Amino acid sequence: MKKLFTPFQEISKTKERFILISWLVMLISFWFVCSAGETHMFPTPTQVLQGFVNIWNDGLMNHLQSSVLLCLIAIAYSTIISLLIVYISTLPFMKPLGKSISMLRYLPLTGISFYITILVDDARTIQVWVLVMFMSTFLTTSLLQMVKDIPEEEFQHAKTLGCNRWEILWEVVIKGRFDYVLELIRQNLAIVWMMLVSIESILVAAGGLGVLIKNHDRLGKNGDVIATQILIIIIGIGLDYILTRTRKLLFRYSNY
Repeated sequence: MKKLFTPFQEISKTKERFILISWLVMLISFWFVCSAGETHMFPTPTQVLQGFVNIWNDGLMNHLQSSVLLCLIAIAYSTIISLLIVYISTLPFMKPLGKSISMLRYLPLTGISFYITILVDDARTIQVWVLVMFMSTFLTTSLLQMVKDIPEEEFQHAKTLGCNRWEILWEVVIKGRFDYVLELIRQNLAIVWMMLVSIESILVAAGGLGVLIKNHDRLGKNGDVIATQILIIIIGIGLDYILTRTRKLLFRYSNY
């Protein structure tokens, strides 16, 4: 038992599973306690289970398809834009561009959406580009740090093999760090998925999980809201798992 409360202590997989199950039991117990009585803090488990039925009847699959498609499009655009910015930032003349994009991460969501609505009229396109701008600033920051953290020995090794500057960029930074890129995309995916609820309110007609939450919250159906939030977390974890498995399959040597 002492090992469980010792910093950096290695434990077996069996004990890890036991700890996880214990936390789940405590969380569920806490939920039952807080939802007991006539006035309760959270919706009861029964209300949440009924909430899953309600959101299914409200066209869950259509809303889910809209949200996932919006998320994937935003991630694809963000990745392409961020990679281009970071790779060209290895040129001294373009270096300020990468740093400037990185600093935009301090701009609030309202500020980002304000400038995009000036340039774009279509609501669905606004949704996509707000998410793209939001994720690109953070992804660019992470990618710039990735390039900065590449050991100097790797660049020197490429030079000894006769690589010129452009070949070094291709071999060391682009090819040699693509497993890191996938890991950073996985980490920043949470930003896009988290922002869906707010972004989808821009165009209610397009649907989405955010619209489901907004509609049921307006009607005071807290069980339905919690059910949708649980679903959002599960799907987010699923997307995270898919990216992790993809990276491990493509780059089996990766240390992540």
